[in-house]
Amino acid sequence: MYILLCADGSYYTGSTKNLQQRIEQHQNGEGANHTKKHLPIQLVYYEEYDRIDYAFEREKQIQKWRRKKKEALINGEFEELHLLARNYRRFPPR
Repeated sequence: MYILLCADGSYYTGSTKNLQQRIEQHQNGEGANHTKKHLPIQLVYYEEYDRIDYAFEREKQIQKWRRKKKEALINGEFEELHLLARNYRRFPPR
């Protein structure tokens, strides 16, 4: 599972069996439509899994997160993840 930072400042989350090859595909415009439109990209975070289905499950989880929570993960601010997981309407951002 990996997170890319695109040229427009957006994040793209994906999963693959071969990270280096997939990044090259993204950089060459052969990856997802989102990254193709927002080149260049930069790898900002990744996690390794023994099985691709675990990576895919984690990808789908992170894709649902708000930007601030993704940035906490990217920056290694793991203590913030719990706070940012609270119900957004009940606990608005600080």
